[in-house]
Amino acid sequence: MSSKLILLGTGNALVTKCYNTCFALQNGAEYFLTDAGGGNGILAQLEKAAIPVPAIRHLFLTHGHTDHILGVIWIIRLAASLFTRGKHPGLTIFCHDECEQKLRAFCQMTLTAKLQAVLDRGIHFVRLQDGDQFQAAGFTCTAFDILSSKTKQFGYRAVLPDGQTLVCLGDEPYNPACKRYAQEADWLLSEAFCLYSEREQFKPYEKHHSTALDAARTARELHAKNLVLYHTQDNNLPERKRLYTAEAKTEFSGPVFVPDDLETLSL
Repeated sequence: MSSKLILLGTGNALVTKCYNTCFALQNGAEYFLTDAGGGNGILAQLEKAAIPVPAIRHLFLTHGHTDHILGVIWIIRLAASLFTRGKHPGLTIFCHDECEQKLRAFCQMTLTAKLQAVLDRGIHFVRLQDGDQFQAAGFTCTAFDILSSKTKQFGYRAVLPDGQTLVCLGDEPYNPACKRYAQEADWLLSEAFCLYSEREQFKPYEKHHSTALDAARTARELHAKNLVLYHTQDNNLPERKRLYTAEAKTEFSGPVFVPDDLETLSL
């Protein structure tokens, strides 16, 4: 059975017509979640995708921006509640030190004492450093610091059960210093804040983001086989797939995927 990539959300921080970027990797009956968007909308997205929370045993948090971390609080809250009732086997959260500090502070400020007591018992944190390897839902992953210009952020390279590789670059432009982790991926996941043709309107470079054209150029330079674009604008969702794909195709000759929320890709 091939692994699957389920895009729970595909938009950037301020979208209103789709959910913030987060996704799950499926391996059989297990799910590995990356980020969780900016609120309890993650619970609705999981329900729509028919992903049971008890089947999510591993979660990777890239960084502490609101559109990535706040949904994790809701996952922790629900997983902890289920754990106290014997309905969740436990959740492991992989993240760097700053994200762990933020999550623990959020939990202390917002969760009941009963749910806080589940931390380090049913909810475990694994603090990652650049180059650390970890196992999640049958995937062998290597975390790496993307060398963000805004806040500390990690991506990862995952080896799938069939030997394919998937690289999550986070939500900032690729840094060549990360080449050893990002090169020759079978599946390269990259942010595309907007179209290059929209750069004057959305100012991606001022916000330390890239365009669909930039992401495609990176995929070509890294010799990726497939390119998945996310973390986009929602100003033209009906035409987003066509427009972003067409722009990326001018620089990258391989398959380009611009998924909608809840779309599943077989890897």
